[in-house]
Amino acid sequence: FFFSTAVATGRAQVQQEPSAETSEGTEISINCSHPNIQTSSFILWYRLLPGRGPELLVSGIRGSKALSDPLGWLSVAADRRSSALWLARPRRGDAAVYYCAVG
Repeated sequence: FFFSTAVATGRAQVQQEPSAETSEGTEISINCSHPNIQTSSFILWYRLLPGRGPELLVSGIRGSKALSDPLGWLSVAADRRSSALWLARPRRGDAAVYYCAVG
């Protein structure tokens, strides 16, 4: 099944690949580039499930941060110019549009 990602450009120049695909239970990484991020800015990941509003999954500044639902973690590069949302055992119900943002 597919994981769509939102591709956004603007002042923060947040960029994502347009889509990613995996099978149920197989780990997936969704990557985001934010090369002009400010020192104090948070990195936020949202998902948009069909028929529902945006849901904040995780936010962080540096390092790694665990997620419980969906099971996984946020990993922020040492230079903070990129981040990745790792889903450890995605289910069909996790197929959605995933957004990366900074703020």
